[in-house]
Amino acid sequence: MKIKILTLAALFFCGQILVHAQTSTFQKGDKVLNLGIGFGGYSPSGYEIKTPSASASFEVGVKDNDPNKGSLGIGGYLGYANYKENGNYLGDDYWTVNRILIGARGAYHFPLAEKLDTYGGLTLGFNIRSWNWNGSASEPSHPERKLIGGDLFVGSRYYFSDKFAVMGELSLTAYLTLGISLKL
Repeated sequence: MKIKILTLAALFFCGQILVHAQTSTFQKGDKVLNLGIGFGGYSPSGYEIKTPSASASFEVGVKDNDPNKGSLGIGGYLGYANYKENGNYLGDDYWTVNRILIGARGAYHFPLAEKLDTYGGLTLGFNIRSWNWNGSASEPSHPERKLIGGDLFVGSRYYFSDKFAVMGELSLTAYLTLGISLKL
């Protein structure tokens, strides 16, 4: 019975958010800086993430559709991840890999609720990787390099004021990124 009541309350709350949706919190001319820490994420087969990833992105609103239908933003992205190979074939020896993604980013923003900016988009750029060998055995050749990289993402920002928001994103690079956003 409690589950049914909680489910009905959640559906009512979500319905109220959609009914009371306001104009977009991201519009043409807006400039937003995101700073985030990522958890989990894709890395090449046989590798494990060693530390949380870090990212910064900057976005400018370039086109408004009808204010209740959304807007388009473009900008730049800089991300860092560190991981190590955990394959058993090397024994206790492993590679430590540092990965930097520098790229351009585009997102479509659509309003769902007042103070909430929801969006989805694509990042395209360059992967810069460096390898460090950690082992007593002779250094094997390192993995194939990929110079062009990209990522798909969905996210949202919740604004506590006109200039400050908390943000969350889901993507392949970092399954979950949490951070802050500053509207400049």
